[in-house]
Amino acid sequence: MAKVNLCNVEIKENPASFIDPLEFEISFECSEELNEDLEWKIIYVGSAECADYDQVLDSVLVGPVPIGRHMFVFKANPPDPSKILDQDVIGVTVILLTCSYKDREFIRVGYYVNNDYADVEMRENPPAKPVISQLQRNILVSEPRVTRFNIKWED
Repeated sequence: MAKVNLCNVEIKENPASFIDPLEFEISFECSEELNEDLEWKIIYVGSAECADYDQVLDSVLVGPVPIGRHMFVFKANPPDPSKILDQDVIGVTVILLTCSYKDREFIRVGYYVNNDYADVEMRENPPAKPVISQLQRNILVSEPRVTRFNIKWED
């Protein structure tokens, strides 16, 4: 049985400019006191074809965690567009929120993200090279994909 259950994730400032920070308000419940920290990560999937373009936008340690309900705001810088192939900047991708205990991932929440131009003219006639400052990021918050993994909580 999981000692930590994710209760809610609220994504702030959505939609937003591609270059704006990402901000997640995370609520979780802990059923037993944890001696070690939880490690939360935000990962931007830069290409559906190759994990080499994935970027860990930030990671944060939370803990030690007592029994009860907890909430924190996790803010991360946007992905570095220079590390994404031009053909993968615009369109649909994924942002992952993960949590691990003792380097064992026990939950992963995936959100589809659509990056496109806010301006209709640019959407209909996109430039050859993406203009990052004109892109809008829209995270599909209504249908997150939640994956839970059974882990050994204590050695």
